[in-house]
Amino acid sequence: MDERLTHFEDGKPRMVDVSEKPATLRVARAEAFVHLPEPAARALAEGGVGKGDPLVVAQLAGIMAAKKTSELIPLCHPLPLRRVRVDLDFDRERNAVRIEAEVKTKAETGVEMEALTAASVAALTVYDMLKAVAKGIEIGPVRLLYKSGGKSGTWVRES
Repeated sequence: MDERLTHFEDGKPRMVDVSEKPATLRVARAEAFVHLPEPAARALAEGGVGKGDPLVVAQLAGIMAAKKTSELIPLCHPLPLRRVRVDLDFDRERNAVRIEAEVKTKAETGVEMEALTAASVAALTVYDMLKAVAKGIEIGPVRLLYKSGGKSGTWVRES
């Protein structure tokens, strides 16, 4: 694998030219965790949040965020996303929400940043929806789980 930092040329930032690369199917999955203090976990479990269902709102926020990644991350290419899936699971025993985002496209560059952005914004939305109940909410880790397509092929995070 090429270890050069491709977003810099002569010490200056640049958007990588992908015009000569073939458009291939690209898929990426990322996850994020939101760790809740007991009052926030109880409110989520009991539906006691006046703003609506935090997990449904976070799911929608994650999907919207994936579509706006190139507006948020300076050197990302705008991509024609073919699919964005964001799933949130609340584990009451651990008082944590696990978020998994999967993004798919057929393009000249990958969708890792879109998947990471979707998972991150969904996590931030859970925080926002529950912050009135408890301030000690923690987010993390946020990480890439899988990517496929392109010259570098498939990568899978080891367990």
